[in-house]
Amino acid sequence: MSLPASLERVMLRAEELRAQLETAGGAEIGAMSKELSSLEPLVVKVREYRALEAAQAEAQALLDDPEMRELAEAELLDAKHRLPKLEREIRLMLLPKDAADERSAILEIRPAAGGDEAGLFAAELFRAYQKYAESVGWRFTVLEYDENELGGIKGATGEIEGQGVFARLKFESGVHRVQRVPATETQGRIHTSTVTVAVLAEAEEVDVRIDEKDLRIDTYRAQGAGGQHVNKTDSAVRITHIPTGTVVAMQEEKSQHKNKAKAMKMLRAKIYDAQRQALDSARAADRKGQVGTGDRSERIRTYNFPQGRVTDHRIGLTLHKVDRVMMGEMGEIFDALVSEDEAQRLAAEN
Repeated sequence: MSLPASLERVMLRAEELRAQLETAGGAEIGAMSKELSSLEPLVVKVREYRALEAAQAEAQALLDDPEMRELAEAELLDAKHRLPKLEREIRLMLLPKDAADERSAILEIRPAAGGDEAGLFAAELFRAYQKYAESVGWRFTVLEYDENELGGIKGATGEIEGQGVFARLKFESGVHRVQRVPATETQGRIHTSTVTVAVLAEAEEVDVRIDEKDLRIDTYRAQGAGGQHVNKTDSAVRITHIPTGTVVAMQEEKSQHKNKAKAMKMLRAKIYDAQRQALDSARAADRKGQVGTGDRSERIRTYNFPQGRVTDHRIGLTLHKVDRVMMGEMGEIFDALVSEDEAQRLAAEN
């Protein structure tokens, strides 16, 4: 569908909803109000675009008037710069939305290859995401933090709450590689280690129906490096979703009830993520050229400490500020990934 036809359809739908809201009642009001609210930002942009087009046409007609020519040329120059930008913004707003984009997210980090060094870097990367989340006003809650004796982690999970968290972080899933001299290395040799990152859209109970009879729930005594991680009661919880084989475990809290609630939240997110991937499987071939394939085994980024650089291999982005990135200054990377994804989706629509 051409852009003018798409814009006309949007404006007509907005007018239709306004008219229906005047006579609607009951449950209809909520659904229609929500749809109209989602259309309003686009309606504003369409009006701005059409007004600028009209101004451009008027200025074009005034070029033959000697007294108005200078003003007309200035307006045409302004329209020449603003119209393409407005058109791109509108085309982006018209793209199909990912239903999960506005949701909060669950971040899961595990060491992979590299032994103790992988565990140490996993802990640092987890803290980097936490610092970024706090810097932009998101709420970061640690759900699980399984620390080892060296200060690294065997795994960590955090809940990140805020509007549009998943849209911003969803491209982080994959293998992150670190190259540096480990603190445990006595001969100064550079080692390469990897950690895996998974970012899951948070799911509500209405998104994923879980029947209690499909669950096997085991309780056990919490294990860990010591201190608060060691309990004298069976407070840790492991839940297995039998139909899918999905297993989650939580032991961070001293309360079995709280650990079970956290585990259920993680279980819903994992099942929801699997359902989303299954729905997308038909488009798997198309996704190969996109920013993220969704493959958790894909190596997406390298953190090279000797050279002070971070490289995202999917988009060829290199930043020479690895220390600042590890302090939570990740916004430039996320901006670039979102922009590349938008560009690819726009190109696919044309």
